[in-house]
Amino acid sequence: MNPVLAIAGVELRRFFRDRSNIFFVFIFPLMLILLLGIQFGVGSAGPIVAVAGGEGTPLARDLTDRLKAEGLTVRPDTASAVRRDVSRGSTDVGLFISEQAGKAYDDAGPVELEVLAAPDASGQTALQAVRATVRDLGRTQLQLRALMDGGVTEDAARSALARTKTSTVEPTVQVVESGGVSSEFRGLGRFDLGAAQQLLLFIFLSSLTGAAALIQARRYGVISRALAAPVTAARTMTGLALGRFAIAGVQGIYILLGTALLFGVDWGNLWLAMLVVGVFSLVAAAAAMAVGSMLDHDGAATGVGIGLGLVVAGLGGCMVPPEFFSEPMAAVSRFTPHRWAYDAIAEVQRHEAALPDILPHLGVLAAMAAGLLVLGTWLLRRSLARAL
Repeated sequence: MNPVLAIAGVELRRFFRDRSNIFFVFIFPLMLILLLGIQFGVGSAGPIVAVAGGEGTPLARDLTDRLKAEGLTVRPDTASAVRRDVSRGSTDVGLFISEQAGKAYDDAGPVELEVLAAPDASGQTALQAVRATVRDLGRTQLQLRALMDGGVTEDAARSALARTKTSTVEPTVQVVESGGVSSEFRGLGRFDLGAAQQLLLFIFLSSLTGAAALIQARRYGVISRALAAPVTAARTMTGLALGRFAIAGVQGIYILLGTALLFGVDWGNLWLAMLVVGVFSLVAAAAAMAVGSMLDHDGAATGVGIGLGLVVAGLGGCMVPPEFFSEPMAAVSRFTPHRWAYDAIAEVQRHEAALPDILPHLGVLAAMAAGLLVLGTWLLRRSLARAL
């Protein structure tokens, strides 16, 4: 094992000497997860509405109660904080209640509210819910004022309106989903889905772009000198793959822990998630060795690695969730390691799966890693023989 570990150590030292790797492997993935979560993520707590102004007024109290009854999360805040949070995407809709609006509401007059909504889909959906709630609240206030103008006391008018709501049956709409796609994502946090997808994408992409290191090692004669010693091609390939596996594994665990601490991503059983990441990292390292043994130019290897990594990641569900794939596309995605790793992480993250539940996924990933490692060893022997 000493030659294997020595070769793996060389790979690690060469990786960390390139300072650009620190950004693309450790910083850029978290930045992308943050941006995707803010832009496209949907939190499990429902849309968030922040209310500024009108503290203690009947308008603020009634509006808050109605919005909460509609399933929206409502919290009071200052006007400047509301504008900041909406611009950053942490709040979907901001409501600003002025002193004039509070007085107009008390007098059953026209009320003007300033509304600020986020431009994403969640913000626009929450905006429609807020508009409907405000219109309903306005109708209730007009009904109350009409009864009071007819000589009914305020308490009697409110009691009558309350009895009306309980004695009548409002029409409801029931949405029945046959495919079960929405239920599959129910309960996920704003960053949970994107973190799982980007985790797999960057592990594989970083490993494939690292195939250029193997080509440089061949070009500089590092592998030839290693093979001149009593070291076989299989052990050389194992050492190189072990170095790439260590890099991919560290990157994967870093993303797991970083997203959990910074963005509150719920990975379920963290140890099982790390196990899936470890096996998938082995596949990525073996694929990098196969690409590095097949090509003879490091620039071409980088281009092929990026292109192949993005295409395979897209087919495996790292850009669009595979739950939205058509049946032919879903069948094709089963030939990618990303799909098997995605399904395993989804079982752990969403369904609290145990180790026996994900063993088939891990078995397929291990078989892919073994096959790619054998292919890479054969290609390395072939490339060295061709060079001689």
